[in-house]
Amino acid sequence: MALEAHKVQTGDFGTFIYESGKGNKETVILLHGSGPGAGAKANWQHVIEDYAKDYHVVAPDLLGFGDTDHPTEYPENGVQWMSKRVKQVLDLMDTLKIEKAHLVGNSLGGVIAMYLNMAAPERFPKNVLMGAGVLLKEPTVELMKLANFHLDPTKENLRNLLSWFVYDIESMKDFVDDVVEERFEMFQRPEIYRSYRENFTKSSLTDMLIPQTAFERMQNEFCLIHGYFDRFVPLQSSLYALDHLPNCELHVFKKCGHWAMIEQREEFLHATKHFFQKSVPLKSEPVKA
Repeated sequence: MALEAHKVQTGDFGTFIYESGKGNKETVILLHGSGPGAGAKANWQHVIEDYAKDYHVVAPDLLGFGDTDHPTEYPENGVQWMSKRVKQVLDLMDTLKIEKAHLVGNSLGGVIAMYLNMAAPERFPKNVLMGAGVLLKEPTVELMKLANFHLDPTKENLRNLLSWFVYDIESMKDFVDDVVEERFEMFQRPEIYRSYRENFTKSSLTDMLIPQTAFERMQNEFCLIHGYFDRFVPLQSSLYALDHLPNCELHVFKKCGHWAMIEQREEFLHATKHFFQKSVPLKSEPVKA
């Protein structure tokens, strides 16, 4: 399947997306996490083509990241950042004429997936949340280092930060080194630095908390995936979601940190594809005018 990279109009700004598998009936939208230099390519480049064998895959750079148009006037707090990103995904689906889609959300992307399920539950029947911080009220030390990276954005600090994402740094060293080079170059761009600074200095974890009542009323299906040694979002977050989501399953990978789609790639793909395929197929019907 050909992998296309292009911009799509979403409201009053352009969203940069990676897209593949256009001829397939069902759509999967991949929502990346945060962190310096984060974006769709950094999170999903190793699984997009695997999904595209069976699905129409869309992976956007979320507002404030990557090659998506960056704000000239920034949101004032985390609540506004979340609202704009939820609207971005819904506008993207409308522009591409996607009525319904599966969601795969990593970390921040998983929290956005939950907010999308509150905003338009009829559009997202099946959802994968990977290392999603749905319970975080206080950051771990590792997450605090991520949030404050812009205060001293050196390559060595980024190398330390990204090394904490993985369980086994010895076997992943070459991979992490490559990611450091790519993401540090991305972070040097002034608009990306400014968006990162604005986002993390004006947002708090409590801005993104989801009420327990909202969890208990979500009737869509959820698959939770978590690395046992995730130091950024503790496993307790997914255990909380498992307790309160009515239709939910949990997969815990023991030798894994925050990047399950990379450290446990085959198991991640197997679990998510099985989750998508074990129900009635989801048709990506055009939006009615």
